[in-house]
Amino acid sequence: MPDVVNTAQARAWNGPEGAHWARNQDRWNAVNEGFNEPLLDAAGITGGHRVLDLGCGSGQTTRLAARRAPRGSALGLDLSAPMLAAARSRARREGVTNVRFARGDAQVHPFEAGAFDAAISRYGVMFFADPVAAFANIGRALRPGGRLAFVCPADARLNGWAAAMASLRGLLPVGDFGRAGLPGMFSLAAADRVREILTAAGFTHIAVERAQADGVWGRGARDAAEFLLDTGPGRHLLEQAGAGARTRALDTLTDRLRDHVAADGTVRLRSTSWLVTAARPTGPSHTP
Repeated sequence: MPDVVNTAQARAWNGPEGAHWARNQDRWNAVNEGFNEPLLDAAGITGGHRVLDLGCGSGQTTRLAARRAPRGSALGLDLSAPMLAAARSRARREGVTNVRFARGDAQVHPFEAGAFDAAISRYGVMFFADPVAAFANIGRALRPGGRLAFVCPADARLNGWAAAMASLRGLLPVGDFGRAGLPGMFSLAAADRVREILTAAGFTHIAVERAQADGVWGRGARDAAEFLLDTGPGRHLLEQAGAGARTRALDTLTDRLRDHVAADGTVRLRSTSWLVTAARPTGPSHTP
């Protein structure tokens, strides 16, 4: 795949991590779909808009954006071939015809300048090696006045799944897991850093607002614990632990999640994120 600078991410999302997300796309949507409507509302998608979905994964938000712009179109961009295959299959099955998917790295992808009215992302913009360069490239893909809207995790302590994983600190080498600013899921957890990056990338009218939603992580505490330990962070921690760590961690995590079992038997955990909006300037401006 040409035009990739985030090579470590490309390896991960075309290996076990990408296969896991593609295989479990419905489960991940159940975890994250509480942010779909706030995200799409914030992007202001309508009518004939051309929408870019960054880190689209298996394409749920891309398809929803396409439906909001029936006279327009939506492009989902992702590094992961397994997830893009799942996205294309689901779009065909649902009959969404004004959507397409491409494999690429948003940090350097050769977008046509001004090709999109809006860019969105649900948890797909935290992994750039150079976030300023990446958002500058995304900004150039927007028309003047075009809108950027994305959701990214806030403080790990305010996210139920991360707090549950942190509870395994005595059993697994949790270390700095979830610390704001470190590369990975929580790289944009500090609101001031988000504003700094987007300003340096040339965006204006930047707003960073807290958003919360309850996600469904499984049916019953054991099922949810098994799923959490099978995620990328869970597998990474288990790989560093000794023999027998999985059994002890699974039992501990199951006990922790019993307090979150709802009346319908599902495990629901609160996610706290930033809903970020910004705009490409309408007049002459300098972007990196």
